Amino acid sequence: MSRIAILVPGKIHERVLERLKDRFEIIAVAREEKLALDGETARHIRGVAVSGAFPGRWMDQLPGVEVIASFGVGYDGMDVKRAAEKGIVVTNTPDVLNDEVADTAIGLLLNTIRELPRAEAWLRAGNWKSGTAYPLSRFSLKGRHVGLYGLGRIGLEIARRLEPFKVKISYHTRSRHADAPYDYYPTLKGLAEAVDTLIAIVPKTPQTHKTIDGDILAALGPNGILINVGRGWTVDEEALSAALASGALGGAGLDVFYDEPTVPATLMEAANAVLLPHVASASEPTRNAMAHLVADNLIAWFERGAALTPVPETPQKAERN
Repeated sequence: MSRIAILVPGKIHERVLERLKDRFEIIAVAREEKLALDGETARHIRGVAVSGAFPGRWMDQLPGVEVIASFGVGYDGMDVKRAAEKGIVVTNTPDVLNDEVADTAIGLLLNTIRELPRAEAWLRAGNWKSGTAYPLSRFSLKGRHVGLYGLGRIGLEIARRLEPFKVKISYHTRSRHADAPYDYYPTLKGLAEAVDTLIAIVPKTPQTHKTIDGDILAALGPNGILINVGRGWTVDEEALSAALASGALGGAGLDVFYDEPTVPATLMEAANAVLLPHVASASEPTRNAMAHLVADNLIAWFERGAALTPVPETPQKAERN
């Protein structure tokens, strides 16, 4: 192979391939328990472009890999610990999707509070006739106190979009943000007790597993609204289904689920839930920008020796073991 070999396991955005094909040798394989690569081919692979998880056992098959470029801001499916041990740089695609996800969070919030999808379905079913009107929505955004569970790049963008709605904004993270002009709560329970609307935008980590449980939902109360555009991992879906069914929680808007693409029947049946198929960043302009950043990370690494957006857990410069 005369050109640097880049592995692409499974599907990835077509623009990634378009950007890479003239510079690199593309080796495409199926996503399997063990990658279908012979020893010689595996030794020649120096980079990876991937959408989705990339386990440590795959890294072990690739002794020459220097950089893994991941399509997405979240990289919880990436074995970054193993990558760091092997001196492999991992990159993601932050910032280019912040605005899209924040916009979706606001749209999901409005749809959930004002029942807009139900109102449209009611109209399309032919129910709007002379002398009839869709029932008044139970909730309004006016006067709400919104709590942000997570105040990273996307969380800050959501907060900035909320400000013109004249709602009170508070947040919970592991530590206070010195420059954030919002009230800080050191515990999620404390935040949930103070607010009536909770927007979750935290990553998938051991510390965030099912942290939004029955106690948190009860603290939000029957007028409470939960919005999740982070990870389904964060929510106890059984507790959420029960709270929605009993009225212990007023409503929920979810773009993410615990076991995607499986959505629990209890949530599908909940009239007070708005459900989206993980589309927060799913616009053509945003996905194109993500694809370009994946390619740019690989190009920058092999042309200049430095990736553009390396994740903090792995080194900026690879040191081969």
